[in-house]
This record gives sequence, structure tokens and C-alpha cells, in this order.
Amino acid sequence: MNDCVSTSSSVVKEKARELGFHQVGIASVNEIDAKEVQRLQAWMELGYHADMEWMANPKRQDIRLVMPEVRSLVCVALNYYTPDQRPEGEEYAKISRYGWGRDYHKVLHKKLKQLATWLESLGEGVKARYYADTGPVQDKVWAQKAGIGWIAKNGNVITREYGSWVFLGEIFTNIELESDRPATQHCGTCTRCIEACPSSAITEPFVVDANRCIAYHTIENRAETLPETLTPHLQGWVAGCDICQDVCPWNQRFAKVSDVTDFRPYPGNLAPKLVELAQISDQEWDRQFTASALRRIKPEMLRRNARANLDASRLKNDSESNNI
Repeated sequence: MNDCVSTSSSVVKEKARELGFHQVGIASVNEIDAKEVQRLQAWMELGYHADMEWMANPKRQDIRLVMPEVRSLVCVALNYYTPDQRPEGEEYAKISRYGWGRDYHKVLHKKLKQLATWLESLGEGVKARYYADTGPVQDKVWAQKAGIGWIAKNGNVITREYGSWVFLGEIFTNIELESDRPATQHCGTCTRCIEACPSSAITEPFVVDANRCIAYHTIENRAETLPETLTPHLQGWVAGCDICQDVCPWNQRFAKVSDVTDFRPYPGNLAPKLVELAQISDQEWDRQFTASALRRIKPEMLRRNARANLDASRLKNDSESNNI
């Protein structure tokens, strides 16, 4: 089938950009990358995936289990940076930039579906399947293979054009496309992200322990309470954490304002008060986070996260008062 379809990587990339993707790259699917498989397995053996058991899905180690006939991955990136800044002050809750505006899954899926439909229209028997942080795919590994950017010391993908403020997606296809060169590493000797992490979640360059990560605990941890070892380090974060991205020189130098209006912050997402979130009702949560990726953080979790910050702040202030 593949030989009958006449299209080039450049035509596919042109179509992707026409649909609004800011970056696009192609990765060919050949043999299993044994080094990446070993890296993933070693990370899981250390227990660094915490409760994220889906990371153990064998399909993550061999994408041909997802789509046996896959020959190429069309990898895309969408810049989501906006110039808005959080206000100073301990009374404010901090929400990660990824969750300020419309749910990125909805935005990416709409564009990916259009690109996949176009690919399938190129010839009979063409198959295309898309994902955006929604399937058993190592998005960052494939983005690096496709030349989108490199996996940084904090585990994020950094692009030369936009820093790490990008959402990733990919389309599996059975068309054989010319692949791009993998991205090369450009973190150099910089260790700002490692030094800035208040909970020491980056245990060594390129290795993140989810058990210590503020983003993991505020988004994924379903327990009634957050670990006592983490709460002193929350610094106001209730939904994700951007500390390691905020200090990154690539982000400080190359962040560009996104042209995707859907990513502009919803009212209430830039400067919510911790005391208000600590008692937000299920109904208020539903209203405030409509069409938001933050819906993954259920109302009881959001209340838990806000209360943990308030408790930590109270303990800190008490301790300081006693030392005067």
C-alpha cells in the first residue's frame, strides 16, 4: 500500500503548519530502541513513577503494539506561552501555565484529527491514528527522535524556537516518510532546574522522581492528604508546578507569545486565592474549570492542595515567630 501513496515529508509538514501546528517533525519506526526501553525500565524499577502504573504498559516500549503497521510518526508541537504573570503574595494559589486556558487535549485533538483525516485521504489503505498525551506513547522520546526538541535535565522537551512551553502530539501512519534528524542536547553544563526544585525531585540530570515532584502530587496523587515531606515545599502550587521551567534559560530567552487564543488564561486561573480554593464547592469547581485540563484535579484534590499550602504557610509563620 505504502508504495502507491505519493507524498513527501515536506508536503505533510506544510499541511501540519497550515493547520496551525508550530513545529512538526517526522520519525521513522524501525527497530525497538533498546536504550530507551532500558532507561524506562530502570526508572520504573527505582519506583520513580510513583502510582502511575500506566507507565508499565508494554506498548510504551514498542509502539508497534499500538499499531502493528506503523511506519512513521508525524510529531507536532503547539506553543502555549502567554505573557501573563502570576501576582506576588503568599495568599495566591499557583496554577501551572498548561492549565490556564482551554484544555490542551481538545485543542490538539481537533488539529490532529484534521491532519489524520487528510493523511487518510491520500490513498486507499492509508491509516492514521493520533494521540496527545492520551495513549501509551513516549511523547517526549518521539519528539526528540523527530527533531522537535531535546529532553532536558528536568524531563521536559525543550525546543530552540519556544523553549519548553509546548504541547506535544503525534500521528501514527503506515506511510513511509523521510525522517528528520533527532534533536541534539543543548542543556550544556546548566543545572538551574535541578538547583531550583524545592523538593529535589530531579535526583540527577534527566531523572525525575515523581514521588518528590510537586506537579505529580498536585495532579495525580489521589490520596486524602499530601506527604508531610512535600508540603513544606509547595510554595503555593495547587495545580502542577512550573519552577523548573521558569528558571530555564531557554524559556527566559526564547519564549514567544502563542497565537492560539484558546490558551489565553480563563478568569480566575491566574490569581485564585488559597483560602477560596480550600473551600471551593463541587459546583463552583465545575463552573470555574469548564473545558479545562484542570478537571483532572478533582474538587476534593484541589481543596486538599490549597489546605496543604495554608497549613504549611501557618507552620512556617509560627516557626518564624518563635525564633524572633
